Amino acid sequence: MLKVTLKIEGMMCGMCEAHINDVIRKVVPNAKKVKSSYAKGVSTFISETEPDKDELTDAISETGYTLQAMDTEEYTKKLFGLF
Repeated sequence: MLKVTLKIEGMMCGMCEAHINDVIRKVVPNAKKVKSSYAKGVSTFISETEPDKDELTDAISETGYTLQAMDTEEYTKKLFGLF
């Protein structure tokens, strides 16, 4: 599993976050835990495979926002109360 972080320019409100989340779910159907923050200019999600950056860039720009950077890192599920 991968944690994907997108740096997005142009989000100004909660509706912008919702638009970006919808685009991510459309382009990456297996995306889980999709979250966006207009205050931070960041969207994150969990994916089984690395998404296509060009496809995300195009889809995000079609909605009026700009994908500035994409970062992926190994995702490990947090275990609580097992120790």
